[in-house]
Amino acid sequence: MSTPGRRADQRRRPLGRRVPERPPQWRVLLHSLTRATPARIALGVFTLLIGAFTALLMLPAATAPGETTTLTDALFTAVSAICVTGLVTVETGVHWSTFGLVVILVAIKLGGLGLMTVASLLSLSVMHRLGLAQRVITAQETRAERLAEVGGVLRVILITSTVFELMTFVALTPYMVVTEHGMLESLFLGLFYAVSAFNNAGFVPEAAGTVQYVADPFFTIPIGLAVLVGSLGFPVILVVVKRLRTPRKWSVHAKLTLSTTAGLFLVGFLGFLALEWANPATFGDRTWPTKVLGAAFAAVMPRSGGFSTIDVGQMTAESRLLTDLLMFIGGGSGSTAGGIRVTTFALLMLAIWAEIRGNPDVEVFGRRIPHETIRQAIGVLVMSVSVVFLATFLMLRLTPYTLDQTLFEVLSAYGTVGLSTGITTALPTEAKWVLIVCMYVGRLGPMTLGAALAVRTRVRMIQLPYERPIVG
Repeated sequence: MSTPGRRADQRRRPLGRRVPERPPQWRVLLHSLTRATPARIALGVFTLLIGAFTALLMLPAATAPGETTTLTDALFTAVSAICVTGLVTVETGVHWSTFGLVVILVAIKLGGLGLMTVASLLSLSVMHRLGLAQRVITAQETRAERLAEVGGVLRVILITSTVFELMTFVALTPYMVVTEHGMLESLFLGLFYAVSAFNNAGFVPEAAGTVQYVADPFFTIPIGLAVLVGSLGFPVILVVVKRLRTPRKWSVHAKLTLSTTAGLFLVGFLGFLALEWANPATFGDRTWPTKVLGAAFAAVMPRSGGFSTIDVGQMTAESRLLTDLLMFIGGGSGSTAGGIRVTTFALLMLAIWAEIRGNPDVEVFGRRIPHETIRQAIGVLVMSVSVVFLATFLMLRLTPYTLDQTLFEVLSAYGTVGLSTGITTALPTEAKWVLIVCMYVGRLGPMTLGAALAVRTRVRMIQLPYERPIVG
């Protein structure tokens, strides 16, 4: 018979058992990534992509003969491509070799796919934290529950982007052949422009830029349509394609995005047409069809497209101010566009209108918008204004340029637009780093902040009494 002391000793020293080995480091890292929040995954993925493509652009093979690439220029270009912005510190069609252009093209494609995927994952993370009743209502409203599987999200995004890029490629390539480009060059230019346009990147592979196409509808119309569709977001595209003949069944998000996009386009089109009609440096010497085409193109590009068929630096001050507003608003949620997003802008305008009318609820298209959603929109607005103000202040301190010029560059970077008054290539190194941060924060900031505000809602058992401070 064993004594209690012996049994205790056997428990302390188990025979025949191995001490469990620690799992490999890569498995620990993978496990931590799978448990990370979508916001952390977004930051990590884009940081890794930026580092990888910066290294590729630093390779001698990426630079054209006679050109030299600094670390700042390589990083700036990589951030601009991954964040699908289009701002450049060197001339894309001159500085980079064919290999360098291919690297930029791949970065744009990965950046565009990654942004839409991360936006979808963030939306799903918010969806899973709503109550059961709200989830059922939202599922009926947006069909978001059908996107709950990551594989389905990736498949829809990949098919959507590939189809529209292919359509743009087919439309542009024959035109490039007709305009005395070689066959291989035409194929490459058509592919580059198609990917750059749909992903709202604004990178131009030609040394002459897109100003040469100001009067060519065969170029501006496909590019403009690709930018416009890309700025809507794949959730809107999916709803419209599935229910094209029944607009009444479209989700509130789709209706709000499309109606606000149409309204902003109309404001931009009429504004640019009136403000630049007699400007000899832009539309003044053109025929009226070219003026109309140019104004329509200019109204689409500030939504995050970044292409321009006129010299932005020669636009009137009023036109640049209008462009500032459109760049700050940006495009649709879940798209490759930047800015605070059109739905954020629309919700803020609806909230102001409800306050003017004395309506306690924000209502649109027969639906009531939750107060939490309005609070999220206000949070995104405040964060965006704060970043733009701080970056503009730093740019004024670091450069000799005016407030008009620096504000335009900052908004173009934060809204991931890519339009420039022509000062980006001449900026000092410190100012380039300010714009790098703006592009990074502008691409991920509103998206991650909106999701963070949505998932951090806490229920308090004890509520403090109300007291109204004086407002206004």
